[in-house]
Amino acid sequence: MRLLRLAFAGMFAVTAMAMPAAAATDDFLTVQLKDGPVVIQLMPEVAPKHVAQVKALAAKGAYDNVVFHRVIKGFMAQTGDVKFGKQGGASFNPARAGTGGSDLPDLPAEFSKVPFERGTVGMARSQSPNSANSQFFIMFDQGSFLNGQYTVIGKVVSGMENVDKIKRGDGGNGEVTNPDKMVKVSVGKN
Repeated sequence: MRLLRLAFAGMFAVTAMAMPAAAATDDFLTVQLKDGPVVIQLMPEVAPKHVAQVKALAAKGAYDNVVFHRVIKGFMAQTGDVKFGKQGGASFNPARAGTGGSDLPDLPAEFSKVPFERGTVGMARSQSPNSANSQFFIMFDQGSFLNGQYTVIGKVVSGMENVDKIKRGDGGNGEVTNPDKMVKVSVGKN
């Protein structure tokens, strides 16, 4: 009987070692959209500085009511301008949404080999690779031309059908008239 218990304990230990470590609950963002929640699994092992900054902004409510200022069919939906894109905020300016960031410093690039595919979440930036701050985008489809050029911070693990319902842009650069917004963004699976 003792031998059987030892064998069972050994099998359990091997099985436990073979299983991948579960992501910490704070390695998720929940983005509430008008059509329902979107859960993003963050990748701190890929982009630790970017993930930490996005989590800090979400934790203090900076992303709540921020619009999707640039949405291109078959490509991506961009949001996260906490300076000019926050509906109801003192500095909300639809004409300037997408040109601001946050009060936190810009970040050095954390490029990786993680590909841009449907559901990938990447950080928006200017022409400088080290200019990402608060804005991010969610891919509607693959975008291999972005690989190694933009920092990947996560992947949508549920609610992609809600991302698909975000209002598309009507301008040549994806500018959106009367844009949808992130109602609430919180750290964790909510």
